[in-house]
Amino acid sequence: MVMLPVIAMKHRPPTALAWLTIISFQPFIGLGLYIVLGNNRFPRKRIEEFASLRRSLTLDIWPLLQNFSVNPSSEAANRFHHSLLVELSEMPVLRGNEYELIAETETTIDRLIEDINQAESHVHLLFYIWRDDQTGQRVCDAMIEAERRGVECRVLVDAVGSRSFLKKQAKSLRKAGIEIHAVLPVNLFRRQAARIDMRNHRKIAVIDGKIGYTGSQNIVNADYGTRQIAWHDLMMRLTGPIVLQLQSVFCTDWFASSHQELDRRDIFPTPVETGNITLETFPSGPTYEIQNLQRLLVAAVYHASKEVIVTTPYFVPDDSLLQAIEVARLRGVHIILVLPERSDQILVSAAQRSYYQGLLEQGVEIHLFQPGLLHSKTLTIDGEFALVGTSNMDIRSFALNLELNLILFGHEATKPIVRQQYLYLKQSRQLSLEEWKKRKLWKQIGESVARLLSPIL
Repeated sequence: MVMLPVIAMKHRPPTALAWLTIISFQPFIGLGLYIVLGNNRFPRKRIEEFASLRRSLTLDIWPLLQNFSVNPSSEAANRFHHSLLVELSEMPVLRGNEYELIAETETTIDRLIEDINQAESHVHLLFYIWRDDQTGQRVCDAMIEAERRGVECRVLVDAVGSRSFLKKQAKSLRKAGIEIHAVLPVNLFRRQAARIDMRNHRKIAVIDGKIGYTGSQNIVNADYGTRQIAWHDLMMRLTGPIVLQLQSVFCTDWFASSHQELDRRDIFPTPVETGNITLETFPSGPTYEIQNLQRLLVAAVYHASKEVIVTTPYFVPDDSLLQAIEVARLRGVHIILVLPERSDQILVSAAQRSYYQGLLEQGVEIHLFQPGLLHSKTLTIDGEFALVGTSNMDIRSFALNLELNLILFGHEATKPIVRQQYLYLKQSRQLSLEEWKKRKLWKQIGESVARLLSPIL
């Protein structure tokens, strides 16, 4: 009864009801969990600091990017609500870019190391997971060698996702002169520290301000240390003015972790046109006033007229996204979800499966990826708009984690993404409603209980 007004004032009804259910069932355990996990927002002062720094960076790099900024009235931008995208991301849509899509872990690491070996000015890396394994060591060696050549190397890693790296490999990097900071350290007694499950999920590499990487892949072996299941990721190697937007996201996170403002004259070179791809960087997370990623996804699905294809390892949608999918299906939009058959998250996977029957009944196609854990996070709309990056289709990515996605505009830009999605489809089996209804009763009950907790997963 005491917690009822406290929770009701701080959370939307679905989240509030989930917390009240836990606290009612186990008051003291539930209260303890709520104290540790109940706040999914940064302190107001921190949100204002992030917003101020983003505005400052935008003003500083705008003279470099204005010649590449896409006119809001252009066909590609206007079709997908240019003003909404810019308002949500606080980033301009940029032309003149090129990208290489990489779907193999080893190839991504090889290309990244090759670019680090060619670096002349600086290397900036930000990753959620940097593992103390063979892949992690290869990147460490390349960074140490670059630092010896006089290249300024800076590393940000998530404090939880990269625990083993911070305990072991970080020592040799720091000894070589590389500056490393842990993002969102966990500390119950510091207001500005993070709750343990509020993480920086971004993956960014910037070399000399001219080459950038982002996508779903971490610096870790393809099996993530499990030796039982291979993870299938997708990364983009980028050139052109879009790299400066990646750099600005890195600078924001660097300041938040180190309280150091980097000299922007040294790390923001004058961009050059490298291709004809139109892109926009879309950062999201609790440092923004609203759940901008969730708004983007809902708007994109409502905008679809022919086809929506999604690949994601975790699919736990909120009510508004479910409603957008339902409305799209009623309009005759073909919706395809490509999800992994096997998952590394038991509770999240159970909650995810609880949505399958309703989606199948609406005519949504669900395809279960067979070769391993599909970790690629993509969305395409009508073959003309694509989203590729770090975000899952779940409430955690909408509200808790700092994420980063790239938006691609136009058929030519989106075509390689759609092609990769169909490659995943060929390696998947389609789930039928008849098959799904035959699963055991105890599984249905467990999935329904997990679904009750989905607003806080």
